[in-house]
Amino acid sequence: MQALTAEMDDATLRSWLREEDPARVARLFATADAVRAAAVGDAVHLRGLIELSNACVRACAYCGLSVHHRDLPRYRMTAEEVLDCARRAAALGYGTVVLQAGEDPALSGPLIADLIRAIKRETGLAITLSLGERSPADWRLWREAGADRYLLRFETSNPRLYARIHPPARHDRPWDGQGEVPRVRMLRELQDLGYEAGTGIMVGIPGQTWDDLISDLRTFQRLDIEMIGVGPYIPHPETPLAHDFDGAAEHGQQVPNDLPTTLKVVALSRLLVPDANIPATTAVATLDKAQGREDALRAGANVVMPNLTPPQYRVLYEIYPEKACIHETAEQCHACLTARIHSIGRRVGTGPGSAPKRRRHLLQESA
Repeated sequence: MQALTAEMDDATLRSWLREEDPARVARLFATADAVRAAAVGDAVHLRGLIELSNACVRACAYCGLSVHHRDLPRYRMTAEEVLDCARRAAALGYGTVVLQAGEDPALSGPLIADLIRAIKRETGLAITLSLGERSPADWRLWREAGADRYLLRFETSNPRLYARIHPPARHDRPWDGQGEVPRVRMLRELQDLGYEAGTGIMVGIPGQTWDDLISDLRTFQRLDIEMIGVGPYIPHPETPLAHDFDGAAEHGQQVPNDLPTTLKVVALSRLLVPDANIPATTAVATLDKAQGREDALRAGANVVMPNLTPPQYRVLYEIYPEKACIHETAEQCHACLTARIHSIGRRVGTGPGSAPKRRRHLLQESA
């Protein structure tokens, strides 16, 4: 039986990723859950998600918000609408709001900075930003305005696959398609600016191999990242990737985009980066609306992200089709997730729920 520690070698990771014996998989999940309890405790932290714009200038091959999806009606919430969502988050007892959008140039650096300051002034909530690839000047401005965290998923650490699913934009920093993928370098920039940085991957991207997945896990570990989001690749029919498969499947190396594999990646992420915050993602809940989130929480996750976006906008934030919870109000989503958390013997967290690594850094800075 392979050891389940942060020092696992690549062969051991591969063995666990491909493990199909239910008893052994259950042992993996139980061990990850025990590590989660020891490293970050039993609290499940709620991050109120506000999807403030579905406009996007990027042509990412997997995303339903990309410019490929020409029939999607676009929206952009007003500052007052966003503030109203933040107020609702505070009233529901959340410690954090997540401002998420497509890569939308109309969300200028000063506009977002003003929004951050207003949310901080009115609610005092921690603020996570997920606004795509922005300039270092914007990131610095937002950090100075009071943003606490930044989420930038690299999706895959394989340079060839990354280039295939992330076509470059005019403002991109130079990259020759070799070596470390650009978003990994950007994550280091965000950490250097003092953000609690988060990233994540899709499991089962067409062309993704087991070696790629192991490299992704090692990238989490090497970055010592504070937040890790893991979800299955869910095809969107209006994107190129939904119709673009390569030879990985033919050679038996294609990673499946299923729930069991995704949960194994969640568990291994917890073992490799014990004190990270790891959400039970909406994509997991979309694959299994009955128990997906609960299964992820049992496999090492400790965060859920109830949606605060007004329903008339939520249905248009179509990264992939059939998303879980798109027709619920904020209050209905809160009640449902709270009940799910309690049903597995966990408790709802209070406060901002910073990763232990971030709390240690703050204590060192104040010493």
